[in-house]
Amino acid sequence: MLKLSYDLHIHSCLSPCSDEDMTPANIVNMAKLLGLDVIAVTDHNSCRNCPAVYNYAQKNNIIVIPGMELCTMEEVHVLCFFEELENAMAFDKYVYERLIKIPNNEMVFGRQEIYNEYDSKVAEEPYLLINATEISFNSLDKLMDEFKGIYVPAHVDKDSFSLLSNLGFVPMEAKFKTVEFKNKNKTEKLCKTHKYFQSCQIIINSDAHSLGQIQEPVHFINTKEKSRKEIINALTS
Repeated sequence: MLKLSYDLHIHSCLSPCSDEDMTPANIVNMAKLLGLDVIAVTDHNSCRNCPAVYNYAQKNNIIVIPGMELCTMEEVHVLCFFEELENAMAFDKYVYERLIKIPNNEMVFGRQEIYNEYDSKVAEEPYLLINATEISFNSLDKLMDEFKGIYVPAHVDKDSFSLLSNLGFVPMEAKFKTVEFKNKNKTEKLCKTHKYFQSCQIIINSDAHSLGQIQEPVHFINTKEKSRKEIINALTS
């Protein structure tokens, strides 16, 4: 088995709350400098900087998992991961059609910049991405089957925008196998309170909005090999 260091919750400059220097190349170069094996860029309700990160990382021996931080209609944040970039982009289109369209005020929320593989800005998203979508949490198992992805409830120990803070419980129909915590010290207490988590794999990510917040190689995933397929398998076993 391989131990792969990871940070699977990083925001690029497409997320309005992220620093503008969180460009695809800067993110990959910082991950390389830190010594991470696997990263995922998970912008709010969008995968549109994933192609640039994906292509740039291929030159730097870093595995990129195409991802998104989805905000459900209940305002629960959920990390969605895909083995294939094309499936992530298909899901991106699906989500965008169900995003509540409010024009972004960049003076208040920040810019939402889309980059190409050469780390040049090619567009800006006009609608605010941090809004809720018309997608329910209970629809995620079916949706991820349809788009060949997986979902991981994000920062469940936070007091806002989490499964526990907004729903207050784990739905009986849920089938997720991995759950994300922000604070490792809270895992034992919440796993006692919510027994569903006891059978889940726990991951700790940075939720980085700046280059300095990207996680150092202190958390690891055990996989059979260094590939997107095996990493996704590890998160669903």
